Amino acid sequence: MAQDPQDEKPQEPNTGSEGIPAPEGAANLIDTDYVIGQDNITASPLGVNVDLHGKVFLFSSIVILLFVILTLALQDQMEPIFNSMFSFLTTNLGWVFILGANVFVILAIVLIFTPMGKVRIGGAGATPDFGYAGWFSMLFAAGMGIGLMFYGVSEPLTHYGTAMGGISMGEDGVRTDWAPLGAAEGDQAGAISLSMAATIFHWGFHPWGAYAIVGLSLAIFAFNKGLPLTMRSIFYPILGERIWGWPGHVIDILAVFATLFGLTTSLGIGATQAAGGLNYLFGIPAGDATLVLLILGITLVALGSILLGVDKGVQRLSQINMVLALLLLLFVILVGPTLMIATGVVENLIGYVTHLPAFSMPFGREDANFSQGWTAFYWAWWIAWSPFVGMFIARVSRGRTVREFLISVLVVPTLASVVWMTAFGTTAIDQVVNAGVTAVQDAELELQLFTMLEQLPLTAITSFVGITLVIVFFITSSDSGSLVIDSITAGGKVDAPKPQRIFWALIEGALAIALLLGGGLAALQTAALTTGLPFTLVLLVGCYGIVKGLMSEPKAK
Repeated sequence: MAQDPQDEKPQEPNTGSEGIPAPEGAANLIDTDYVIGQDNITASPLGVNVDLHGKVFLFSSIVILLFVILTLALQDQMEPIFNSMFSFLTTNLGWVFILGANVFVILAIVLIFTPMGKVRIGGAGATPDFGYAGWFSMLFAAGMGIGLMFYGVSEPLTHYGTAMGGISMGEDGVRTDWAPLGAAEGDQAGAISLSMAATIFHWGFHPWGAYAIVGLSLAIFAFNKGLPLTMRSIFYPILGERIWGWPGHVIDILAVFATLFGLTTSLGIGATQAAGGLNYLFGIPAGDATLVLLILGITLVALGSILLGVDKGVQRLSQINMVLALLLLLFVILVGPTLMIATGVVENLIGYVTHLPAFSMPFGREDANFSQGWTAFYWAWWIAWSPFVGMFIARVSRGRTVREFLISVLVVPTLASVVWMTAFGTTAIDQVVNAGVTAVQDAELELQLFTMLEQLPLTAITSFVGITLVIVFFITSSDSGSLVIDSITAGGKVDAPKPQRIFWALIEGALAIALLLGGGLAALQTAALTTGLPFTLVLLVGCYGIVKGLMSEPKAK
């Protein structure tokens, strides 16, 4: 039986809420006898300390290990299976992802303009843990990373090429092209505008809408309600005390699968691009052996980062990465078509807003290849990432009002993505259109960034910076992702023993290797779709939980 908001009462939180501070000022804590970690298994086999939620950890780890073993053992048989699954999910269920992402964005916007926007995360008297500059940089770094490096050049170029190619029809009267919407055959300016609008659509409000809802839900139920920092807590208004039983276990297990496969998709894409870059710069063969060695090497570095701890490890790497990314962005803006980039930011935003209703339509789409093969995959990927990103931004957003949180999470990273995609995409398209450099468009996806940088000064330096960014994004994602998965499988504890994080970091590397060898990019995309689908349904139900939770909270003055 779901607990009514009137059953919630101001009080001190459970002392068992390790790592979760008590609310400051008025807050309606949920009255429950559950203590964080009470169902955990604590032991020290062979001198290694473990503190695990037995059911969630064992089920999740056994299923993942079996999947890795089967995929590696049956590589030839798995690839056609992955391809068939990808085709089935995008063709028949792509609308679920598109509709779900729309719901998350709409809910986030509605909450901004309601009285619930005045609720403060961490209690009515809470103060922010971080200043705006640090908070904004962490918001941006949390959600994107490797994807910006891989798709910053390749996606605008791809959409430009398909839009210019126009519409093509098969014998059955169904479109066979991959152009967004109605394409722009022969219209160069129209194709550029459409390609950039499509790219920004995939990196704008919709992914951040999913992150915002998950992050806000986790933050409110942890910092205001005193529940564990796990996905099951969001469902307390619906399930009540049953979240501590198997219904809650299933929710957390799905969160582990979604996070792990979403993260692995990014790691696999990053490894592919890093291997391509090393081949491009130094002639290192970009085959399976290189991919495996690269993932193993980067995973070992990630383990070192875990052992150093968050402050000395991932935080320093993140700071280095943000500086390098900013320098590379400024370099491309200054030595690329600066005026086109400057004017393009505004023009691309206008194009994005103009085409947004058509891009967001889940039904009756004529551009099925684009909406199913691009948009549905992206939304599944972002939704699979949402427990990871949501938990991170929840932990760094204590003290912000709901309105401040949602506006910042939706707008700031979206604007940063617009600038990044405009700078890299416009530069690449300009090289093709005005400089006649077709090599950029003809290159493999993972090489298009490096081919674009080759046309600019200081190629060796900028390409090396690009590879470094991909690798460091890989390390920080692996480190942060293992922290989040470990927290879920440790029953919501945020200070579980480090060997557990090491275990999950190794699993992430092994899973990335298995998927790349067992089906390449299609396998990575299928993994994100397969785990993203049930988690989309989970989050749609969870939207009710966050609204009900916010309605019972006192509003900040």
